[in-house]
Amino acid sequence: MRRLSMISLAVCAGLAFASAASAQQQQPEYGMPINQAAAMKVAAAAQKKATEIHQRVIISIVGPSGDLIYFTKMDGAQYASIAISQQKAKTAAIFRRPTAVWEKVIGKGGHTITLLTLPGVIASAGGIPLTENGKVVGAIGVSGGPNGTIDAQAAQAGADALK
Repeated sequence: MRRLSMISLAVCAGLAFASAASAQQQQPEYGMPINQAAAMKVAAAAQKKATEIHQRVIISIVGPSGDLIYFTKMDGAQYASIAISQQKAKTAAIFRRPTAVWEKVIGKGGHTITLLTLPGVIASAGGIPLTENGKVVGAIGVSGGPNGTIDAQAAQAGADALK
């Protein structure tokens, strides 16, 4: 009986992941990691947007593997957002999708809650993959706003600066 329960749980987790994966179109391939100059440009655009919307945030830029390439903390940003911004960036890079996708799918509840058990998943908007020539070169993670939607605005501004 216990084995049947474990198999059922595994099937549910697989279905949940499949539904999250289908929420996105074909995922792009990984490319060479973003360089420091480009990462700084992305972070500057995100910080500019955060300033415009009167938020103090922390911005992390990672390569395709989720490893940190650039980091900046605006004065007065909460310390808890250091790890959160890095995790948002890593999740967006390694799964090649915005963290808002996880937030939306998991927010539906039910069996999708098991997605939170996947290593590296954070279900809060503010992490966005960075692409060049159709390939994921890294990701930006922003944290510190009152909610993920605000963080995502700054992250999107950063991602747009790479285009």
